[in-house]
Amino acid sequence: MAAWSPAAAGPLLRGTRRLPLLHWAQRTFASQTEGELKVTQILKEKFPRATAIKVTDISGGCGAMYEIKIESEEFREKRTVQQHQMVNQALKEEIKGMHGLRIFTSVPKH
Repeated sequence: MAAWSPAAAGPLLRGTRRLPLLHWAQRTFASQTEGELKVTQILKEKFPRATAIKVTDISGGCGAMYEIKIESEEFREKRTVQQHQMVNQALKEEIKGMHGLRIFTSVPKH
């Protein structure tokens, strides 16, 4: 078996396989993507008492899957499933175009 080399891997890295690596490098230094900004804005509007909102596109930048971390007083005295239902309801229209969503909710500690 031949050893791996960049030249031998060239055909494997051409086309669509290069884009995610390049995109990852760009995202490392870039701010939020358009999709992340849109989801963040919606959550800010729907949860005005939120003390922290973080939206991360975990699909490589195509907007198919997001991880959401949100801390809000609106979640107080609600079970986790109810908190997640609130987030799902807030993003009802956007979710239609997604493949997946990771939601982490919490209540601010006073």
